[in-house]
Parts: sequence; structure tokens; C-alpha cells
Amino acid sequence: MPREHDPYDSVAYQSLPNPDTHPDRLAAMAILHGLAPAPVGQCRVLEIACGDGANIIPMAYAVPTSEFVAFDLARLPIERGQARIRESGLKNIRIFDASVLEVGKELGQFDYIVAHGLYAWVPEPVRDGLLALCGELLTPNGVAFVSYNALPGGHLRKMIREMMLYHGKDIEDPIERVSASVAFLQAVIETRPEGDAYRQTIQEQLDKMKKRVPQHTFHDELSDVYHPVHFSEFVEHAQKHGLQFLSEAVLPPPHDPCYRADIRARLEDMAGSDVLKQDRRDFPAEHFRKLLFATQATSSPGEARGAKVFTQPDGMKMELNHPRTIALLEALETVWPRRLSLADIETRLADARFPLDGEGAILLMRLIVSKFVEIHAWNAPVATEISARPRASAYGRLEAQTERLATTLLHGTLGLEDAVVRSFLELLDGTRDRRELLEAMKAEFPSATEEGLENGIESGLRLLYRIGMLEA
Repeated sequence: MPREHDPYDSVAYQSLPNPDTHPDRLAAMAILHGLAPAPVGQCRVLEIACGDGANIIPMAYAVPTSEFVAFDLARLPIERGQARIRESGLKNIRIFDASVLEVGKELGQFDYIVAHGLYAWVPEPVRDGLLALCGELLTPNGVAFVSYNALPGGHLRKMIREMMLYHGKDIEDPIERVSASVAFLQAVIETRPEGDAYRQTIQEQLDKMKKRVPQHTFHDELSDVYHPVHFSEFVEHAQKHGLQFLSEAVLPPPHDPCYRADIRARLEDMAGSDVLKQDRRDFPAEHFRKLLFATQATSSPGEARGAKVFTQPDGMKMELNHPRTIALLEALETVWPRRLSLADIETRLADARFPLDGEGAILLMRLIVSKFVEIHAWNAPVATEISARPRASAYGRLEAQTERLATTLLHGTLGLEDAVVRSFLELLDGTRDRRELLEAMKAEFPSATEEGLENGIESGLRLLYRIGMLEA
């Protein structure tokens, strides 16, 4: 029986790389929680509902020794992804169109399975089929990333969605329906007084929609199905298919109540020994020895004598005057975008006499929770320096030809709205030194000054190096 026409064929949805779904992130969280997942460089990865492959294809490029498989129900996005795979010459990935309910053990076993943005937007048989597939195809130490929209917070989004659905129900054109629904929400907001909780709730959701293209709002807010669930419901559903909850994809933020001793005691009273109800775990120091560590923070002198200020790319700052903590962060800062093992860090900190067990492990965990130190399980194939003839990721250069974003080797993105940035990235194929890059840029942008282009080359290379776009 032929399938119904998929709405993602009619209205394109540009999928994006999601760092939380990378096998490096999944492996690191598994190791932190005491598991022994497959090495990132020798694994099999499956993505379910992959869209046009924008998330999984860059993974396959960055990890050429692993195998990647993906599928999606929508045929046209899959065709776009298949064309991109052919253009890139990748041999370790295949994507195809299929339904969750059509595939099974013929795909083989996978160490990592990704299903992002699917569970809450499909009917119950597909939700059940998704978790059944994960249970069937995961290796014994495998990890599945399954995103879901949670209650009770999801009620707010559901309320706003129902308002939009009712207002736009008679509008056939998808983009016009989005536009009319968004305008209706704006009108509702204006009927409420300043400071009104109802107004603030709708405004927050509306602000998020305005940051996205209309196609995303059409599929996310105006889809036929939206089914958020309580955390406990999701865990119970997974358990029916032999799956066990491991953790969220990232650690809770620093302000989370689980880090407050006074609140933790009350949570333990209410939850007993159930770590799922507590939503917290303790991590033995020996787990850290199987991980890699990194920081994106850059240091500068602090106000107090001997103090240092560490600044994250998002502007978050932390001033320190603890010599050992400063030495730890500076050791990681020196090698970014590479990552260091605990043994490597200890060697670099030998003079500081700072063993990373006991008190040192507690300090390291605090830096991880505060987001000033990242945990990893794999070193991306990034450049260790800006070479005489710098080479950007071939996949990123390919994306620069047609896309508005290019994916880095760290699975982040670089915006390509600026024509100068786009052209510069395409030129970095490893054949040009600084002089040849300057001549090429002058030919491309004859109205620009030579001094401006020269300065732009150096600052551009530093940026591309730090975001992990330059290849080893």
C-alpha cells in the first residue's frame, strides 16, 4: 500500500547539526555514569528521522573510521541528503527513506541511536515502534538519544499550539497559516496588561517562533500530532522495550536545585533511594580517568593580584585567584580545540602538585557543572595550529557552496550570511599560503582595502581554528 504524502516533502524543514546527539557526547555521558560504550572512532551510529542528513553526514565526515546509517519517511529530504553524500565522496554512510514501522534487525546492531524531534510529534504506534526499534537494535552497551517534550511544562506550549491551530484551521497555504497564527498570538498578547503572567507566557513562546523560519513553526507548532509526556511516563515506556534510563544528554545547569545541599536532603527524603526521582547521580573519580577534558574559555588578568578572568564564547565570566584552578584551566586553554586526558593534565600540572583525585576531582566536577570544562570521549581531527597553508574541513567547504551554515569538526556551526566569510572558507583548501589567500580575496572583493583583507585573513583564521573548522 503506498504511503501518504509526507508534509516534510511539501514544506522543507532545514535540519541542523545537534552537538547533543554526537556519539562523542553520548559516549562521554555514558562513561561518566559508569558504562563502557563503544569507542567513537570504531562504532556504528543510526539516526532515525534524519531529515536531509544535516546532523549525521558531518559526523560521518569527522569520524571516517565509524559507520553511519540514517532514514526518514520524507523522500525529498532524503534525496537531498543522498546528493550531498555523493558530492562529498563519503563511503561510511548511507541514508534511505523508510518508516520506523518498516525497518528492523536487517539494519544490524548499533552502538549509538539518535531520534531527535520525533517522539512527541508522531502517533502512539510510531512512538511505540521507535522505542521497540531502539531496544531491538542497540548493542548491550549501546546508548540511544531520544528527545521528548516533557510535562507539566509542555502544557504551556500545547495551550498556545491549540490557539494557533484553531485560528489557522481554514487557511490552506502553510506559510500563510503560520503568519496568521503568529499575528493572532500577537493580538492576544496586546489584550493583556503589562506584567500579566498569561501575556508573559505567550510572549516567551512567540519570541522563540520569531527566531525561526516559518517552515519550522509549521512543523513544530502546527503539526497534526503533539504529545508531550511526563518524565516518568517516558521512562516506563522505554522500560517496556528493555531500555533503561541513563541520563539527560547534558548535566543540569549550575543553578539546578540538585546541587544545593539543603534541597538535596529534602529531595532524598521525598524520593528515597530512587535516583530517577532524585534526578541526580554521584560520579566516582575513577570515571574521570576514562574521559577527555577541554575548555573554550580564554584567560585575561583579573583585578586582584594573581587573579585571572576566564571568559566563555557566550560572554560568561569567572574570576579566580586559586592557583591550582587557574593552572588547570590554563592547561586546557593552551591546547584548545584539542582535548586532554586526566593523565595529560596531571603531567602538565606536576609542578603545581595538584593530583586530580579526591579534592582535585571535586574541583574538576564543579568546573564541569559550571560549563567551564567540557567532557569528551574522542578527539576531533582538528588542526593543532594554524599552518602555513591552512585547510578547512572539506565538508564545511562543500556546505559553503550552497548552505547558510557550515558544520565544524566539533559539530558546531558557522554562519555564512557574510559573503566574505563564505568565500574565505571556500578558499581554504590547503593549497594557498597567506599571500595567495590575499591575492584571491583581492580578486574576489576588489573594492576592499588590502589592509582590511589582510587583517581579516588573520582574524578569520583564528576564528576558524577556535571553532574547529581547520583540519589536522
